[in-house]
Amino acid sequence: MGGIGASPCDLDREFAPQIAQLLATPPIQSAQEYYDEVIQSKKHDGIRVSYSGKHGKAVCANRDFAEDDVVLKDQMLVGAQHSLNKIDCVVCSYCFRFIGSIEFQIGRRLYLHSIGASTGSTSERHCHGSDVGSSTGCSGSTNGNSNAVPQEVIMSLMDGDTSLPFTDQFCLPSIVACPGGCEGELYCSQSCADSDWDSYHSLLCTGSKTEPSRRSALQKFVEHANGTNDIFLVAAKAITFTLLRYKKLKRQPASHESSFPLLMEAWKPLSMGFKKRWWECVALPEDIDSSEEDSFRQQMRDLAFASLQLFKDAIFDPECAPLFSLDVYGHIIGMFELNNLDLVVASPVEGYFIHIDDLPESEKEEAEKVTGPFLDALGEDYSVPCEGTAFFPLQSCMNHSCCPNAKAFKRDEDNNGHAVILALKPISKGEEITISYIDEDLSYEERQAQLADYGFTCACTKCQEERLI
Repeated sequence: MGGIGASPCDLDREFAPQIAQLLATPPIQSAQEYYDEVIQSKKHDGIRVSYSGKHGKAVCANRDFAEDDVVLKDQMLVGAQHSLNKIDCVVCSYCFRFIGSIEFQIGRRLYLHSIGASTGSTSERHCHGSDVGSSTGCSGSTNGNSNAVPQEVIMSLMDGDTSLPFTDQFCLPSIVACPGGCEGELYCSQSCADSDWDSYHSLLCTGSKTEPSRRSALQKFVEHANGTNDIFLVAAKAITFTLLRYKKLKRQPASHESSFPLLMEAWKPLSMGFKKRWWECVALPEDIDSSEEDSFRQQMRDLAFASLQLFKDAIFDPECAPLFSLDVYGHIIGMFELNNLDLVVASPVEGYFIHIDDLPESEKEEAEKVTGPFLDALGEDYSVPCEGTAFFPLQSCMNHSCCPNAKAFKRDEDNNGHAVILALKPISKGEEITISYIDEDLSYEERQAQLADYGFTCACTKCQEERLI
């Protein structure tokens, strides 16, 4: 941006050539090999990623799909639950399935909201989208009246001493603790706990097994992110993901390369995502006048730099120094801003209360004598889902259309954090699979204005027809 001064980060200047290589668009052959490998390893044989001069990357059908067919279930590369959504939903920190029991989910939410009501801590929701420099929303349960349920009853729900009717039809995985001893991350299985530890969490854990000074630095970073914008937490996971891949590559016996080629290889999955600097691509809030745009974007850069400094204090690795530059950090955050598909997993608590409501009248009346007070206490937001932000490697390759042939949609059986893409209409083999990045029911002018944030002008058939009207 013309109005923003030089970078305050020394690493941006010291490692400028390496940073340029990290942020360069990958060669088409390298990218094609990467996506072919991902598709093969995940057994997504119904699609392929191809390249064209017109749109760059595109996802095409490798077979025919009927309407409502599942086109793709895409496992996220990096993702995180919104910080304050953790008050409402206890999920596995790796696969994002709900865990514990219906009783535990209800009891814990009522307990935390009773604490929040007394301290006012739930009145603001610091999450990606509700805070500085973001344009998407984050819901949270703030309307509940947990005072309607005695504290000892809430505790008995959490402890498993009280059972609610029909919850045996909504069994959830048992809770597995973090291997490092922190209380912030819980899992649905030892497999998920180990995978998260190996991929991200071993460098981010604030448990008792972490060295005290590093633990303190991590806690300061997390506190800053929770108080400003929790997209920084997802960016941190992206960096730790790359660091741990680098360390794994370095341990391989056949590896005699110097550190930077190994870092480039470790960075490859994230190099595929479309990126811009966060402070340049974030939408200007409606209450900011255009004359103040440069000042706003400088504030966003300064906020990212403050976050980065705290993160560096915790886990800086000189062998991977370019990864800790503000330019790379800003591009990673911008990648999530531009490519993310919201992480949403429906709450089984919602399904449970719907089940009670659908019971035959005599059973329903009897059940509601027990469940009614809890539903009243939870309030209108009893159905709050798990919400977060994530980067999905294959979904992010799908191009936009205002008349798409597919959509992101979770069915009842989709109970984890995977992105699920369904066909909206029959799709023929060889046809490009498109989704809508925005609300396609908006007017032509409104659609084009929103799509400008993604850096392109839409020329789909709908836009071509409406442009001439």
